[in-house]
Amino acid sequence: MFSYCTDPSTLEGLSWLSCYLTTGKHLNLYFSVFVVLTLLAITAPVALLFGFGAASAARSKIPPLRWFGIGYTSIVRGVPDIAFFLFFVIALDQAFEWMRHKVKCPDWDEPVRRGIDFVVCDAAKLPLSTSPQWVHETYGFFLAVLTFSIVFGAFAANVLFGAMRAVPHAQIETAEAYGMTSRQAFWRILVPQMWVYALPGLSNLWMVLIKSTPLLFLLGVEDIVYWARELGGTKTARFTDYPHPNWHVWYFAALLVFYLCFTKVSEVALDRIMKRLTKGQATAAGEAQRKAAA
Repeated sequence: MFSYCTDPSTLEGLSWLSCYLTTGKHLNLYFSVFVVLTLLAITAPVALLFGFGAASAARSKIPPLRWFGIGYTSIVRGVPDIAFFLFFVIALDQAFEWMRHKVKCPDWDEPVRRGIDFVVCDAAKLPLSTSPQWVHETYGFFLAVLTFSIVFGAFAANVLFGAMRAVPHAQIETAEAYGMTSRQAFWRILVPQMWVYALPGLSNLWMVLIKSTPLLFLLGVEDIVYWARELGGTKTARFTDYPHPNWHVWYFAALLVFYLCFTKVSEVALDRIMKRLTKGQATAAGEAQRKAAA
């Protein structure tokens, strides 16, 4: 990147380090930080939406809808995350390709399933082999976001379902007695109050989501853990312009600092949100705020 980086063999000290830290692979490492933050920014609201929908479905008076909400929450929470990530992404990718295969290649007369192989026509493959690299990476990122959202949406559903049950049912009955419909009581009485009870569980879930981002490697996305492992290994002058011994400890120490700082910022932000939500509420946190202000 710098003009003096033309001949790394002549560099020493900070000049060598500045050139080493601005190589193409290190730029990929820095970009992977942006990928992780983007994943969290997209996954959190989508997972919360999935969780809210599943929790609402679990409370439904319509049996099939209630069974779906309970079944989704129970099944996804009961499967180990690693097993779900390894299996579901493959199944989801094949489901997309199978649907495209039925539409784009209706005259195909050969079986799609051939033992352990899954074969579709070239036009149905996702992404197409002729697509640029950024399309492949975007598709992999989309699958990662969807998988993370489904997994953590199930946990969010369990938290939100418990929070909905924690709101006193007498308030719902009072609202309906004053003429509100069940839908109005749900949105005006239940939903605004449930967040106070849900936030502690959602806060823990957010921390778990942050710590689960290294699972991106299982989905084929080159995240910060992948690049830390790649760059930290021993490099000899035969294969690189910047030879160095095994530096895994330094790269993973940097990851440790990154995750600790990120979780600390999250704790501060979540604590402020909790104080704002509990202000004036008839909860333990609300009572503590009133006593502190008195």
